[in-house]
Amino acid sequence: MTKIFGAIEAGGTKFVCATVDHQGNIIRQARIATTTPGKTLGEVLEFFKAGEESIVSLGISSFGPLDLDPASKHYGHITETPKLAWRYCDLLTPLKRLGVPMAIDTDVNGSALGEHVAGAAVGINTFVYFTIGTGIGGGGMVEGRLLHGLSHPEMGHMCIPHDRSVDPFPGACPSHGDCFEGLAAGPAIEKRWGKKAEELPPEHPAWDLEARYIAMALANTIYTLSPKKIILGGGVMEGQFLFPRIRAEVKRINAGYISNPMLSDKIDSFIVPPGLGSRSGIIGSAALAERITAS
Repeated sequence: MTKIFGAIEAGGTKFVCATVDHQGNIIRQARIATTTPGKTLGEVLEFFKAGEESIVSLGISSFGPLDLDPASKHYGHITETPKLAWRYCDLLTPLKRLGVPMAIDTDVNGSALGEHVAGAAVGINTFVYFTIGTGIGGGGMVEGRLLHGLSHPEMGHMCIPHDRSVDPFPGACPSHGDCFEGLAAGPAIEKRWGKKAEELPPEHPAWDLEARYIAMALANTIYTLSPKKIILGGGVMEGQFLFPRIRAEVKRINAGYISNPMLSDKIDSFIVPPGLGSRSGIIGSAALAERITAS
């Protein structure tokens, strides 16, 4: 009998729910608005109960911050999110009514896992995935293991150089001001330039500045984790014209320090868009579910 896995990609504006077979084929899918925990999680339960197919396990990739320490009393909770209704929301307990094993990780780790099993990182065990959109998040793998530690990675909040004589914008992160997310996420672009990212033409000066900030963050990541590939997803990166600018900036910053073809002649295959497009998260969530049935 074919095993069917439940998958949830929990985002700040919508929850994507799906049932997925072991070959990664989506059987059924729905988008549910992120409103209040009771309403949203109630509709999620209804989705999985309404189908004729029975799931054997459930994988959840969620916005955060999350408590992912199994020994913590808040394991599986969203913690200090700016979405006040969701602060310390317990994602797992309501879904226990489905009666199946569950696994949970960050949305970016879920997307990274999706890219690992079926996208741009197939066969690569050490890589990083960034999503650059309404916020900025980063996740990935080191030697085949999803990144965890004291907490989970918060790559969007790394500190990067901010020359206020060139860019006097103070930053848009409510916690840190001019961290990576505060300088380069979608809301920062809109507040700095007065228009949404998708309204700015490719020749607008916003994009050279954006490429510079992204490249600085990637350089930090390269020097820290030494990934074999970096995948850039999210709404801001839908403008494919950004990729050549980012690659050129990374090469300029590196200045030949790491002497490897992936940072010179082959950089087009080192900094890449997601192979699965917008499906990375839901396929990764299904892979989380499949992993717990295999363990």
